[in-house]
Amino acid sequence: MADSTFRAPKGTRDILWPDSARWRALVDAFADVVGAAGYTQVVPPMFEHVEVFHRLGDATDVVSKEMYEFLDKGGRNIALRPEQTASVVRAFAEHRPVVPWKVWYAGPNFRYERAQKGRFRQFDQVGVEALGPDDPHLDAEVIALAWRFYERLGLRRVTLLVNSLGNPEDRARYVEALTAHFADNRDALSEASRSTLERNPLRVLDSKRPEDADLVAAAPRMDDHLSDDAAEHFARVCGALDAVDIPYRVAPGLVRGLDYYLRTTFEFVAEALDAAQDAVGGGGRYDRLAEEMGAPPTPGVGFALGVDRTLLACDAEGVFDAPEAAVDVFVVDTCGGDEAVLLTDEVRRAGLRADRAWDGRSMKAQMKAADRSNAAVALIVGEEERAAGTVTVRDLRGDAGQQAVARGDVVEVLRSRLAPPTAT
Repeated sequence: MADSTFRAPKGTRDILWPDSARWRALVDAFADVVGAAGYTQVVPPMFEHVEVFHRLGDATDVVSKEMYEFLDKGGRNIALRPEQTASVVRAFAEHRPVVPWKVWYAGPNFRYERAQKGRFRQFDQVGVEALGPDDPHLDAEVIALAWRFYERLGLRRVTLLVNSLGNPEDRARYVEALTAHFADNRDALSEASRSTLERNPLRVLDSKRPEDADLVAAAPRMDDHLSDDAAEHFARVCGALDAVDIPYRVAPGLVRGLDYYLRTTFEFVAEALDAAQDAVGGGGRYDRLAEEMGAPPTPGVGFALGVDRTLLACDAEGVFDAPEAAVDVFVVDTCGGDEAVLLTDEVRRAGLRADRAWDGRSMKAQMKAADRSNAAVALIVGEEERAAGTVTVRDLRGDAGQQAVARGDVVEVLRSRLAPPTAT
């Protein structure tokens, strides 16, 4: 067993090919979907002054238990980002871009929590944030983008849950009613939920413990505490989702784990995953967060989607597979390697992926390497081909056989062979 010093730290892992290619393809697909709606990329730093993340709520587990904090060499209190919404809003407050400011991001976050399948201490998310408008149709657009992204991946067993946490005054009234309900039945709560009640009563609603089930089911409902304004906003969000045929279920018990959420909240659940780890993303409105970071009052709405769990859901549904090959073409050169230098460069400049063997290996060894590469086509150059000015093009995966091709026609023949079949 290798020295533990030279192993990935607990809760992290190395992502190797083909998983790394699938990872990048997911981010590329996300960029396509949200870019079509005018969202541009933002790349915030991976660490911030710790006060940025205190806006998530000091009573949340993210801040109180899971955040990586340290003093840097200048004595500044720094935290690795546990999520990216706070960083993006900090960037908005600092740079004051023109609104509406619609951005997307992708990258790692860090939380010190128990590592398990689909949950790591370094984990990646993709997400969007939209700041400026208070329009409920923007909430619907943000939700729709996540839904269309899941469709793009081929996922079909995803459920959208929506709720409203109301305006700040609505939320305060609801928390008061919730606290009274659970406090009156405190002895019946699990020990963990009693602790949660002291810190954040809303989070008791998330309990999946059997001893809490009846009390959670009997808890006051948020929709009974909504003001007329908040209820109208939520109704318009739902109406817009109906208009674009995005199915959803209103879930009055849905609360998000971060304190900045108000009004619209939502979550995506992958039915193909184990119930304990089935949330693959979510988000909501955070209309006071920008103001708390020194910007003028600026409404905002966004979401974050977990890359690991989304890919687990893809695995469970058998969609969005990893690529089978890193290259399209493998060059076999038994003339000393100079022809491979020229051919691989020509094929790559033509926009195709190409690799070759090294160290002057035998024809047999090079063909084995070609087969292991999973390339679709091999280009073979021996002394006979070089003397005739030709290249042998051999099909490695299908039944097209092989043919001798004039040196100048290689790229055209490759494009013809590698072109996807036309639909009939």
